[in-house]
Amino acid sequence: MTGLVRPQNLRGFRDLLPEEMLLRNEVVARITKVYESFGFVPLDTPVLESLPTLLGSGGEEADKQIFIVRENVKPVAAEGEEEAGPVEVGMRFDLTVPFARIIAQYAPQQIKLPFRRYHCGPVFRADDPQPEQGRFRQFTQFDADIAGSSTVAADAEIVALLTSAFDALDLGRGDGYVVRVNNRKLVDAFLAGVGIGEFEVARHVLRVLDKADKITPEALRAELGEGRFDVSGDRIRGVGLAEDLIDRLLAFVGVQGATRTETLDRLAALLPDDEQAQAAVAEVREFLGHLKALGVSEAGVKLDPSLARGLAYYTGTVYEATLVGAGVGSIGGGGRYDGLVSRFSDDPVAAVGVSIGIDRLVTGLANLGIAYSTAKTTADVVVLVMPKVDPVEATRVSALLREAGVATELYVGESVGKVGKQLAYANNQGFKAAVMIGGNEVKDGTVTVKNLIAGAESRAAIADNSEYRAAKAAGQMTVPRAELLATVREILGTVSEENR
Repeated sequence: MTGLVRPQNLRGFRDLLPEEMLLRNEVVARITKVYESFGFVPLDTPVLESLPTLLGSGGEEADKQIFIVRENVKPVAAEGEEEAGPVEVGMRFDLTVPFARIIAQYAPQQIKLPFRRYHCGPVFRADDPQPEQGRFRQFTQFDADIAGSSTVAADAEIVALLTSAFDALDLGRGDGYVVRVNNRKLVDAFLAGVGIGEFEVARHVLRVLDKADKITPEALRAELGEGRFDVSGDRIRGVGLAEDLIDRLLAFVGVQGATRTETLDRLAALLPDDEQAQAAVAEVREFLGHLKALGVSEAGVKLDPSLARGLAYYTGTVYEATLVGAGVGSIGGGGRYDGLVSRFSDDPVAAVGVSIGIDRLVTGLANLGIAYSTAKTTADVVVLVMPKVDPVEATRVSALLREAGVATELYVGESVGKVGKQLAYANNQGFKAAVMIGGNEVKDGTVTVKNLIAGAESRAAIADNSEYRAAKAAGQMTVPRAELLATVREILGTVSEENR
């Protein structure tokens, strides 16, 4: 056959098959439950935004990564208006900029402030994909934001929300994940104290510091100084700081104490005794007080003055989370972005939020061997079709179980009537129970129910044929048709209890 199109993905894009989707759905479900327990409500926005909405919002680096879409059809001008050219739009590179646009567009008439929202959806960046680290050009972010609050209590709420989500994923506080927190105002106060108060220079310093875990210490010093050449030979512009100032800056961002408060005390001792520094320290101290009141552990959340976060719109507190030993880098981050809504409205709105990268998180879970289920199905029970029995019998039973609220799959494969192959399918998919109605069951008004989990466990230590024959019957029982639902529910209840 000629003319076939080769089935393949675009570079940096991928398909998600059922096994990964089931894990992703479980991860999203657990995080959603936590977000809603903190009072956050769902929201969605289009994948496409006008290009002016996106350009300049995340800084020069973000602008370079925007996928631009041009309409082929010229928009029809309204009566009395001039003809318009094709509209330029971009694919959203994060969920924060669209949220800022939403606040400017709908608050305070349709959205009342303060407003807590969560949003899970795909974003797009023309980045260099690294699949082994969960980095793709299309990826899913799960955001939570609070708009309309300038208090650091909101910043602390976001941290508590993030750690609660990780705890709900059984990641293990401290050794399983670490959330680093900082406030950009601390570094700004330090830079101002050493004579670097110009906004663009300070932002350049923060962008370089944000690369600290991605480049060598020598490259970091070079970028803070006169600049360097990357591996391709391209020139990377440096900040232009003197060597002694680089030493002082790296010493400042390298401060670490035994506790968050001790780290802050050490930083305060290195800051100038002026109003800007005092205000920054006071803000962070209040933030740490809220973290303590929320029960956020010292092991899981650390104050790290080297944390900068690269996007230009962050103005205060910043966060970044990593899954220890997973090999995927950051799995979440965010911070305060009080000026972003002002791009769309004359009325300023303070906001703070965090984003969890679902692709990196799921890749990290896989790298660590963490799974919440081995099932490849969303159903708990499968109804098999037995030989020499009207298939309608199996259909009727599957309908009965579904009506009773039991997730049930009716076997409709090519092995209808071949019991061994159907049971192999059932075990491979991870069903908890199988229902069978053979000729004897039809005659006696009974039904056979097999506990597939118990059967799999009994076969795990088989030594000979006699044990295998015994194992085949393990967890299998024949009951009156009227007791089918109760028997299935008993099996499912037992399985759920054992899996807790």
